[in-house]
Amino acid sequence: MKRLASLLVMSIFLLSLGKAKAQQTNDAKMKVFIDALMKKMTLEEKIGQLNLPGSGDIVTGQAKSSDIGRKIREGKVGGLFNIKSVAKIKDVQRVAVEESRLKIPLIFGMDVIHGYETVFPIPLGLSCSWDMEAVKRSAQIAAKESSADGICWTFSPMVDICRDPRWGRIAEGVGEDPYLGYRISKAMVQGYQGDLSRNDNIMSCVKHYALYGAAEAGRDYNTTDMSYPRMFNDYMLPYKGGVEAGAGSVMASFNDVNGIPATANKFLMTDVLRKQWGFKGFVVTDYTGINEMVAHGMGDLKQVSALALKAGIDMDMVGEGFLTTLQQSLKEGKITTQDIDKACRLILEAKYKLGLFDNPYKYCDENRAKTEVYSAANRAEARKIAADCFVLLKNQNNVLPLQKKGTIALIGPLADNKENMPGTWAVAARFDQAISVLQGLKETVGNKVNILHARGSNLDADSLFEERAGMFGKSLHRDSRPASELIAEAVNIANQSDVVVATLGESAEMTGESSSRSNLDIPEAQKELLKALLKTGKPVVLVLFTGRPLTIKWENDNVPAILNVWFGGSEAGYAISDVLFGDVNPSGKLTTTWPQNVGQIPLYYAHKTTGRPLGTWFEKFRSNYLDVSNDPVYPFGYGLSYTQFSYSDVKLSASTLKGNQTLTASVTVTNKGNTTGKEVVQLYIRDVVGANTRPVKELKGFEKTELKPGESKPITFTITPADLKYYHTDMTYDWESGEFEIMIGGNSRDVKMAKVNWNK
Repeated sequence: MKRLASLLVMSIFLLSLGKAKAQQTNDAKMKVFIDALMKKMTLEEKIGQLNLPGSGDIVTGQAKSSDIGRKIREGKVGGLFNIKSVAKIKDVQRVAVEESRLKIPLIFGMDVIHGYETVFPIPLGLSCSWDMEAVKRSAQIAAKESSADGICWTFSPMVDICRDPRWGRIAEGVGEDPYLGYRISKAMVQGYQGDLSRNDNIMSCVKHYALYGAAEAGRDYNTTDMSYPRMFNDYMLPYKGGVEAGAGSVMASFNDVNGIPATANKFLMTDVLRKQWGFKGFVVTDYTGINEMVAHGMGDLKQVSALALKAGIDMDMVGEGFLTTLQQSLKEGKITTQDIDKACRLILEAKYKLGLFDNPYKYCDENRAKTEVYSAANRAEARKIAADCFVLLKNQNNVLPLQKKGTIALIGPLADNKENMPGTWAVAARFDQAISVLQGLKETVGNKVNILHARGSNLDADSLFEERAGMFGKSLHRDSRPASELIAEAVNIANQSDVVVATLGESAEMTGESSSRSNLDIPEAQKELLKALLKTGKPVVLVLFTGRPLTIKWENDNVPAILNVWFGGSEAGYAISDVLFGDVNPSGKLTTTWPQNVGQIPLYYAHKTTGRPLGTWFEKFRSNYLDVSNDPVYPFGYGLSYTQFSYSDVKLSASTLKGNQTLTASVTVTNKGNTTGKEVVQLYIRDVVGANTRPVKELKGFEKTELKPGESKPITFTITPADLKYYHTDMTYDWESGEFEIMIGGNSRDVKMAKVNWNK
């Protein structure tokens, strides 16, 4: 047995050694090729490689590029983004490789954020699966579909940590926890990129680097200012995870960071990203990110373009500051030829790694799109993954799952709206083919259940608000009848039914970019509808659509059952039906803390105690509010099931350890109910005494496990000193001797705890 183990270890070593040698050979070949190519390039052609205009097919910003065909012929374009279809991409690529002097192929990118035409739940919803294989599969399918349509580069994953749900782009992120974000970032990059020698994998772009989710006041594009220890302890780890996974590119964020816009922040782009983390790919700006530094007050376009290049930006998205100013800045000595060469080389290396020099039409197989885009298999996977992302927030008296009999009143402005199901930033989605809740219920249980439907209300009483929340052509189909008439119609069918399913919350574009909100309540028109439905005395299930944590304390206090479905993607209606009727047992867990009101924000589980920690609210001269407790409505990691799980006490392998010893922490989880279910078992650690103040707990591990009724399963976590390290005030990264609390449970609030003393 020992001999077999030794042979296995040796085989793995030899395999890794072989891969390392092969990589060295490939890197050497790439260097020779690019060296030779760059010797042929003029200064104008090198700068041209740094230019990334938008095609105009899909609009994701305000500026538009012009004369693209001429610029490609003149070698003034390095890539193009948001152009859709193999035929169009093939035609543009033909211009680049047949009509330009050096025939350098273009790289084609797109905002493939949570799926291509087959759309998965919004990223915040996807994070609530806590299933890294599912996260990876969603990225693989997105890569497969988009690459079949000619795309070879995606501006994803977006891994900004956010603890302020007023910020609309929290919908696109990974939640509030850096460790979970790190795991998701790695899974997404691995899913997109895989083996880039294949034509069904694409290059990823980790964004928005850095601290975009910490914008002041939760307002998009706003400033960010924080200490370096907080930056690295709480926000930077997910970006690093993407780099470790081999991401081919990184996108700079719009915001300034400690007084310097990220797009010109040398500390971020060079000192940290390249020197500390060893990033080898290229950095692209966000949409007109260079130009926007003029409004930041950093100088004119020529000045800010030079600042960006010197800081470590390699590609200019849309703004053409590089294209129009770098030659003059070179003459003036503001930049060097080496600065331009470095950026150009990185763009060319990306194209080489994608195989575009060998075959510029590698991603232009017209036959693939016929079978690989929006396929039945892909949609089935989207349906399955969506159901595992929904979070059951409340289920009083086991209202859910619903019985497949009787009459159901399906009510709400989001019940019969296909366009909103995919959610924000699903730019390639087939919105007209997405499955609404009404369609999903009718097609899955309509032969067993009588389904009555009424709108009940508009999204909001303010029609201008609805207009602002209806970007990208996603009409909310406003009903012109008076609110009283809409509610009366809804109450009428509710009275005829056994149970009411109320589909309320946000529209897709109430979330995402430029969709910050100062009020996180369900809009008042919908709340009035909900109150009227509750007055009927019928059981009410709130199916909540949202792209962020909402302030639903009143709803939690008054509505019997609440199922948060985020925006579930192409197959949302089917997936919602699967969970409502118990064909799928909900297993999603929140990756954000849900506040009682906006005044509590920022509210997150990994907070510090302060010198006057609160015991029981209210205590004078303690850290609390006069009008509301410090508690959230729902804590981080929270989510119910149609069954119940119990946890044993935590068992540690030792109560004292020294140096690099390893600790194991175990619990036994038991399914006490009558239904098979999945539980996300979460490990938290607290450093009780430190040289710096430490959070009350930090997520350090998790495992999603399935248990049959009555089944018990031991869950064991391995803990090493690496799990105890943090960035100190002087930016040293280390751990300290002392007492640590090891906590395991089903969410960040409800945990079992044991203590260990660990000394160096």
